[in-house]
Amino acid sequence: MENTLLLGFLGSLTAGLLTAVGALPVLLGKTPSRGFRDLALGFAAGVMLAASFFSLIIPALDAAEIYYSGGPVPAAIVCIAILLGMGAIALLNEHLPHEHFAQGREGPEAASLRRVWLFVFAITIHNLPEGMAVGVGFGANGLEGGMPLAIGIGLQNMPEGLAVAVALMGEGYSKWRSWSIAALTGLIEPIGGLFGASIVSVSQILLPWGLAFAAGAMLYVISHEIIPETHRCGHQKKATFGLAMGLVIMLFLDVWLG
Repeated sequence: MENTLLLGFLGSLTAGLLTAVGALPVLLGKTPSRGFRDLALGFAAGVMLAASFFSLIIPALDAAEIYYSGGPVPAAIVCIAILLGMGAIALLNEHLPHEHFAQGREGPEAASLRRVWLFVFAITIHNLPEGMAVGVGFGANGLEGGMPLAIGIGLQNMPEGLAVAVALMGEGYSKWRSWSIAALTGLIEPIGGLFGASIVSVSQILLPWGLAFAAGAMLYVISHEIIPETHRCGHQKKATFGLAMGLVIMLFLDVWLG
């Protein structure tokens, strides 16, 4: 169990650190265009979408068939867990004070919180399910199960980190401060990684629940946060192309490494 937790922590930590790597261009004085940012976020959505199905939902169905009786029970368990994962992130979205890049403040009144922390709360909502997904992958099947997820989510963290840093620069923050905050948001992922790995380490019976829950959380973020943001400024074609590329690259990595 200790090795599983360690793998889950290190894998999600590595994926989270790539958020800082992706934000590095802002330190070089290169501010990407809005179209490129939407393309990058679309790529992130594609990676997360592929990971949700090929690395989480399908293995959850396979595990449910092993640990539970046949018939409709395995499919019902996975469906319920997906909805629970989506519901959990929806509750966080409603009850944590945060701010979307364009839509303004949502959730409870948070006038005393500085704007930077509203952004940190928003990115926390994004990164927790990603880290949890990596942790569940390592907890379920060790390196074989977790490595494709860690690589895929690490890849999508790079454009996400760039998008965060550029958005903060647009709010008037310095290059170094924007990069530092973007890097800090990635360090949320190991917390989710430890949580995900610990769930499936306690009992293999919980494996399909943990896999599908993580998938549901990621699907909520894709639909509610990322895709609407990429379509807001008229760059739908670029965003959709990015999504397609992210999906097929993640699928390739999952088959190749898994």
